[in-house]
Amino acid sequence: MFEHCLTLAVKSESMKNNITLKVADGTEMAAYTSFPESASCKLPGIMVWQEAFGVNGHMRKVADRFAAAGYAAICPELFHRTAPRGFEGDYTNFDTVTPHTSALTIEGLEADIRATWDWLSSQENVDANRIYCVGYCMGGRVSFIANSILPVRGAVSYYGGGIDNFADRCANLHAKQLFFWGGLDKHIKSENIHTTLKAMEAAGKDFINVKISYADHAFNCDERTAYNKAASEEAWALTLAFLANH
Repeated sequence: MFEHCLTLAVKSESMKNNITLKVADGTEMAAYTSFPESASCKLPGIMVWQEAFGVNGHMRKVADRFAAAGYAAICPELFHRTAPRGFEGDYTNFDTVTPHTSALTIEGLEADIRATWDWLSSQENVDANRIYCVGYCMGGRVSFIANSILPVRGAVSYYGGGIDNFADRCANLHAKQLFFWGGLDKHIKSENIHTTLKAMEAAGKDFINVKISYADHAFNCDERTAYNKAASEEAWALTLAFLANH
């Protein structure tokens, strides 16, 4: 499936596992991991960044889906400084997550991103030269930030709100960036997208921009009313092709 594999007989320590990562600021961060059950070569890795509603059942399913596609996946709990381990917000009440989203800092996020990278790249059955990242909603912004501070091979952002606020980081991106937006999304406006894309062009960075006219914000989440099956499946196919090409 993947080129340049090392011919090794490897088996993940556990196909699905909950682990604890040490973060540079002295905090501990829980994370959900999902690896292919077995492989004949070292695995590409992918860091999966959560929506604003925590590492819930949906995010765990996303990680499992990447594992089924041949990736070693890890999805860390980015609210670990303010929320209990295993926190899951209420999709019908954004107020349940506001205390945690508002407490996030760029310094804390960067520390969490590096801790996630350090763990994944150190696994003996993971190819440290083939690590990617993908994020959804809030995580879409985190995926972009990760691309600006780490040598990932590719980064994907699904409807990442607030990326335009970090447009000055475009010059620091290490890899090609894939953006997905929903044409019906009232949370992310056209001018926000335009700011991001103009900065990408000004920095001379390679990117793919996909705006799905018939999709809303959170179109990939099958536990939300905005879920759009066609858009989700089409975005998934493009995501896999994008990752495989890099």
